[in-house]
Amino acid sequence: MTADRFSTAARLKALGAALVQGPAATARRGRPPRRSRLTGRAALLALVVCSMVVALAYPMRQWVTQRSDIAEQRHRSEQAREQVKRLLEEKARLEDPAYIEQQAREHLHYLRPGETGYSVIDGSGTAKRPRDKGAADRPWYANFWEGVDTADAAARP
Repeated sequence: MTADRFSTAARLKALGAALVQGPAATARRGRPPRRSRLTGRAALLALVVCSMVVALAYPMRQWVTQRSDIAEQRHRSEQAREQVKRLLEEKARLEDPAYIEQQAREHLHYLRPGETGYSVIDGSGTAKRPRDKGAADRPWYANFWEGVDTADAAARP
């Protein structure tokens, strides 16, 4: 009988008998009735865990967002420090009279008293200067007079 106990036919026969006789017969044979795997305690524990996850989701998202905002603000602060450093260096240069003179000579074409300025002209009859790329490449006074001429021309009928 031990070999029959584990065979498929024996199992089906026992299952059929149990179905015909009902659960009372199964209980009488010594097997306890089958209970659900999900107990009340397990359901309560699952409910508590789910509510904890839901309760912590929003604060965790806020925390992550705030951490990224802090990192961005630190980056901006570092950029501002670098810009302040550059501006302080520029200020120190602008307080140097030699630098101011160099800039005036280069950009405004100033000369010291007694010096003679020259413009070199090549064979085409134009000065050897880079081609004019706009108002930024011309001296300030040329831009000023061009603006006056343009405004004067617009005022004429």
